[in-house]
Amino acid sequence: MPPRILISAAHKSSGKTTISIGLCAALHERGLRVQPFKKGPDYIDPMWLGRAAGRPCHNLDFYTMQRDEITSLLVQQSATADITIIEGNKGLYDGLDLDGSNSNAALANLVQAPVVLVLDARGMTRGIAPLILGYQAFDKNIRIAGVILNQLGGSRHEKKLRSVIEHYTDVQVVGAVYHNDALSIEERHLGLMPSNEDDSADKKIAAIRDVLKQQLDLDKIINIANSAAKLSITPEPTCIAHTRDVRIAVARNDAFGFYYPGDLTALENAGAELIFIDTIRDQTLPAIDGLFIGGGFPEARMEQLEKNTAMRQAIKSAIDNGLPAYAECGGLMYLSRNLNWHGETRQMAGVIAADTVMHERPQGRGYIRMQETDAHPWKQKPSTAQTEIAGHEFHYSGLVNLDPATRFAYRIVRGTGVDGQNDGIVHNNLLACYSHQRDTRNNHWAQRFVAFVRQHKQQKTKE
Repeated sequence: MPPRILISAAHKSSGKTTISIGLCAALHERGLRVQPFKKGPDYIDPMWLGRAAGRPCHNLDFYTMQRDEITSLLVQQSATADITIIEGNKGLYDGLDLDGSNSNAALANLVQAPVVLVLDARGMTRGIAPLILGYQAFDKNIRIAGVILNQLGGSRHEKKLRSVIEHYTDVQVVGAVYHNDALSIEERHLGLMPSNEDDSADKKIAAIRDVLKQQLDLDKIINIANSAAKLSITPEPTCIAHTRDVRIAVARNDAFGFYYPGDLTALENAGAELIFIDTIRDQTLPAIDGLFIGGGFPEARMEQLEKNTAMRQAIKSAIDNGLPAYAECGGLMYLSRNLNWHGETRQMAGVIAADTVMHERPQGRGYIRMQETDAHPWKQKPSTAQTEIAGHEFHYSGLVNLDPATRFAYRIVRGTGVDGQNDGIVHNNLLACYSHQRDTRNNHWAQRFVAFVRQHKQQKTKE
């Protein structure tokens, strides 16, 4: 297991994502093989982290993964790396449970990673000492090995803070980052602008890197990572890849980009040849056996999506004629009849008998738990109706004018889904959800979807 650290913060919006991006890029520039991870469910931050590090970023999530599964993934993906950078979510001790069992601190303890704490120090001087001391004292199992002072007002501010920290604590300062508007990444309602939409993403990463490599002590950070304790784990069983005998198109462009790298690999291991398509620029579907349209921001590209009439009609025709398809969130929105945002309405694919309306506030946000219904097109067998599937959702849109006869694949146990009670619209061989699933030990959805696609292909061959 290579050297590793966990980058966390005292609270959300402390700047740890920008710092993690810059750190990954700076270490990568040094010639190190950097393996990034992100705690929790997230697509956007991992896009930036992966782009900065030069290798895919993977998610570590207590809600959808078992603890030994987390450590196995960490070790597996870090096997060829020189250093592992884990970015936390929210604050170090924040989490769903009172006991902190799913917090960043719990993850640091699980994977035996020293913590570097990013502190938004605006307006702070002497008060930073009790903050650090309190975080150290709260959980003795967590080793806060360094702090990065962020949003500093200037050299005088930095000097004061360093003096206070040196006098009152035993924590080393491994970075002092001055307030700089050039470090910001454009945000929208779901957080940062995804890197797949930002034409200047590489330039932005380079700019962040060039600033932060001057303001972070990379050698100290590497030394902290080198101090991580040994991690003993039982490796996951090696997955034997199935012969790739079905072709599944995956919509991937600046409208749809929310895919977990592990899920795409799971689809391939299950026997899928992935064919990436562009729903804005491509005019038709290739020869395929199935279709996967993930999440994204179709509202930000709704004019371009509407203009590509040929692709919209090709997708509608294929699904109406029985093509197995799976869509999540943004994909569901694209498959509806219309999409309305800021008073403007654009036609979408028209597969689903409903219209999509964007709202000012989230309509569904956070973790979700669901139970399968008999309408599920690739239902688990034998029947496991009471088995709960864990996922997550984050959508500002909702469906209106939904056909009352709509069939649903899931009953909501926790979360919102389509209407607060159901999720997973079923139309022919299409399953379209607001929820995002993750292929994990408890939910091998990719394997089941590919098996469904294969079965449909074999049936067509017999006809």
